[in-house]
Amino acid sequence: MVKLHDVDTNLGCGELSDEQFQILVDALEEESSTDNDYYIHVETLDLLESQGAEPGLIKILRAALGDREDMEIRWEKS
Repeated sequence: MVKLHDVDTNLGCGELSDEQFQILVDALEEESSTDNDYYIHVETLDLLESQGAEPGLIKILRAALGDREDMEIRWEKS
């Protein structure tokens, strides 16, 4: 399992399965091999959804985003 946190508030955003997390890793850019955060934009979620990303992953990320257009999430393996 992988726990997600809002970088700005440090609040938890949800938990992803290893499979859901791998979808995120494959879709988003990492700045380095030690990077543990991602920038999420509403358009990114729209694109992932249109490409058939797992619905549970999209639901978690949309809930974390709320009414914002973008955010930065931090992840940690549990």
